[in-house]
Amino acid sequence: MLKKFRRDLRFRYGRQLRQVNYWLVARAAMIIISILRLLPVDAALNFADRVARRIGPWVGRHQVAIDNLRKAYPQKSESDIQAIASDMWGNMARLAAEYIFLDALFDYDPASSKPGRVEVKGTEHFVEIAAEKQPHIVFTGHLGNFELLPVAAATFGMNITALFRPPNNPYLADYILSTRRSTMGSLLPSMAGASFALAGILENGGNIGVLVDQKFSNGLETTFFGRPCQSNRVLGTLARHYDCDVYPARCVRLPGNRFRLEIEDKLVLPRTANGSVDVHATTQMLNDVVERWVREDPGQWMWFHKRWEISNWRRKQRPKPTPVANT
Repeated sequence: MLKKFRRDLRFRYGRQLRQVNYWLVARAAMIIISILRLLPVDAALNFADRVARRIGPWVGRHQVAIDNLRKAYPQKSESDIQAIASDMWGNMARLAAEYIFLDALFDYDPASSKPGRVEVKGTEHFVEIAAEKQPHIVFTGHLGNFELLPVAAATFGMNITALFRPPNNPYLADYILSTRRSTMGSLLPSMAGASFALAGILENGGNIGVLVDQKFSNGLETTFFGRPCQSNRVLGTLARHYDCDVYPARCVRLPGNRFRLEIEDKLVLPRTANGSVDVHATTQMLNDVVERWVREDPGQWMWFHKRWEISNWRRKQRPKPTPVANT
């Protein structure tokens, strides 16, 4: 009884302390945001980059990133590994700061001949998807400022619902969600039941956007950079059920706080003997596409994800009842 009381007490106060910590972190973040707002866009982004490159190596996840880089690039020198990690922290800081300036950053105008901060490659695919009255899936990874892709889609009149994972910090989640909704259109939090919501959108002829480069506990056994990992089967399952086109898209960060948004040709999805989409092979294909992107711009990916962590948990099977002998 006493043990249970102590356990409940620790749980109650632990939860309260966690909420206090979330609030303090959110307040500190909002103060930083307020300071950055006082600076011109380029100065603010460059400042965030410089600070992150100094602080990043002291963050706990830095070692996760270094370990992942060493395993992904065994042929690279230690100085090369550290340089990629530094670029990653700079990219992450810029991504965070760019939430403040999304309206100013996205200046792409399809009718303008004057180049701006954002250039788009594959505009014909955006136009095609927007015009077709059928469901489509667009996928990407955590590269560059991937948040600009839904903004670009809206510019071309493409109605898309983006699946996203809100931060654990509820105070920061509210701020980020309000910022995203003002510029990105429809958003769907990644939580229980999200796959059914995505299916409903496709059922009604809508378009969905999905990030596919995160670890998914007890997902399909696949590889990434030649190493085993677990991946979410949901995109392949939806593509099989609705037999819809799947397009890769990414954001590439360019010098001078500029961006190139690319939407590539639709994938030719692997099929099973009966002609349906092969879910496992499709999931591996998505990994291969993201790996190609990461290899081209390794400093623009989030290496501190525990992408290769394997979960051995399996749902326990109910024991079968012992048959009763007839007497």
